[in-house]
Amino acid sequence: MEPPVLFLLGPTASGKSELALPLAEALDAEILSLDSMAVYRRMDIGTAKPGPEERARVPHHLVDLVEPWESFDAARYRLEALRVLEEVRRRGKKALFVGGTPFYFQVLTKGLFSGPGADPEVRRRLLEEEEAGGEGTLHRKLARLDPPAAARIHPKDLKRLVRALEVLELSGKPLSSLQKEWERSEPALPYRGVGILREPEVLKERIRRRTRSMLEKGLVEETRSILEAGGFSRQASAALGYRQVLDFLEGRIEEEELEEAISRRTWRFVRKQRTWFRKFRHVRWLDPDESGGPLETFLKAFWKPEP
Repeated sequence: MEPPVLFLLGPTASGKSELALPLAEALDAEILSLDSMAVYRRMDIGTAKPGPEERARVPHHLVDLVEPWESFDAARYRLEALRVLEEVRRRGKKALFVGGTPFYFQVLTKGLFSGPGADPEVRRRLLEEEEAGGEGTLHRKLARLDPPAAARIHPKDLKRLVRALEVLELSGKPLSSLQKEWERSEPALPYRGVGILREPEVLKERIRRRTRSMLEKGLVEETRSILEAGGFSRQASAALGYRQVLDFLEGRIEEEELEEAISRRTWRFVRKQRTWFRKFRHVRWLDPDESGGPLETFLKAFWKPEP
């Protein structure tokens, strides 16, 4: 039986990277990124990617896989991650996943959500229904049939609205119900997870410092260079920081508003991450600020994950 995979989790700006390096060295592990935006090349400053010195200390994987103008999804991530995990184990090393993308954590440990396959005819009919009834038609329909799913999907997110209604029509079950069954299922990949939990005010201050540092390092220039090279895919353009810089470059916000816009959006995202992370029953959460030696505390937690 394979040993459990190790995960160091936490929201954006919680301090995962600074703890990951000494942890990996102490564990004789290699680091596998659990970050949906670190997969994009060129997006270095805004994703706080490890630099050459960090990568020289500990091998890092699952970063710089595709260009920013290419698409990348959770299914592809899972395939790449399992392939790299096998390679790391063959070398006799432990695998330490580090990141803050909850959905990637779920598809890796539980497998992919198994809903009915796509039906082109159903999708065509639903899109025609939206066009005929006007913007918001499908969201109002979903709100009647599956309120929890509608509450999580933006009224303008047609792709997810169509999928939720398609699942309901083809399976006879609400998408929210199927997702709950999937979330509550036992892990498909044995793991031990430890998470970084900090007080909200501490996180807010860390976010402010992180944002200021990224702008000082050249986030605006990095964004410009990506636009000149080929631009951003829909997924990549949603990355924290880059979306707000794009708004600035396209004249939607002023330069003096940029730092506050990034910090505010990052905090909203962190709140969502924290909500997601609460669902993970088998992860032990620790505050590094409350322990005398964070490294020793987190090392012990990996071998004794239950409080």
